[in-house]
Amino acid sequence: MFSRFTQAIVRPPARNFADGLTTVDLGLPDVELALAQHAAYCAALERHGCDVIALPTDDAHPDSTFVEDTALILPGQGAIITRPGAESRAGEVHAIRDALAGFFAELPEITSPGTLDAGDVCEAGDTAFIGISLRTNHEGARQLAEWLSKHGVASRLVDIRQTPGILHLKSGVVALDADRLLCIESLAAHEAFADRTVLRVPAGEEYAANCVRVNDAIFVADDFPGTHAMLRAAGYTLEPLAMSEFAKMDGGLSCLSLRF
Repeated sequence: MFSRFTQAIVRPPARNFADGLTTVDLGLPDVELALAQHAAYCAALERHGCDVIALPTDDAHPDSTFVEDTALILPGQGAIITRPGAESRAGEVHAIRDALAGFFAELPEITSPGTLDAGDVCEAGDTAFIGISLRTNHEGARQLAEWLSKHGVASRLVDIRQTPGILHLKSGVVALDADRLLCIESLAAHEAFADRTVLRVPAGEEYAANCVRVNDAIFVADDFPGTHAMLRAAGYTLEPLAMSEFAKMDGGLSCLSLRF
């Protein structure tokens, strides 16, 4: 059973959101629409039991709305500050550290030469799948695995550097429950997931793989009917949300909050 979340840290998109990093060619985001979509996301968090802690926008860091990458939280156990793999995002961790300091007495950090984006970490019960990517290196994964082991969480590495179309591990696989994953086809048969039930995202709906469990609901991008039908058939309650402007910047639903 998933931990129930009561808090969520978010940060609205900055005015220069369109200047952020992206690997896709979907056009420039409409910042006003992104702000509206972000507000709808925050409202959904509140509807499903979370007090939303909204940090000020940060024009110095165009990618700063993607707060998930800056820390990993084990609800009820602890948190660790990451070291983002893109140099332009390094300064994002300071505000997150300050926000989390009121909740966690200790905040260890991933240190150089390790790099780690928490979007590369998929937690499923007592196991964390850690993606080796263009943003997370083996040393960052090693440091995280050492910290996780102290909290009784095992780690498994999943190298996604040759997996087309995804930036982070959670762009292609998320945990719906401790023993059930939602995966894109190119990751579904990975040996790291052999002991889990895997639901495969229909072809053409790969973006919908980045959904996020928030208490009794699955937040999922709208306009992906095949994925919605599959998840409903599996017994899940869905909260479809518009994500068009964040998709243009490699962002997904899990990226937009730190939940604990």
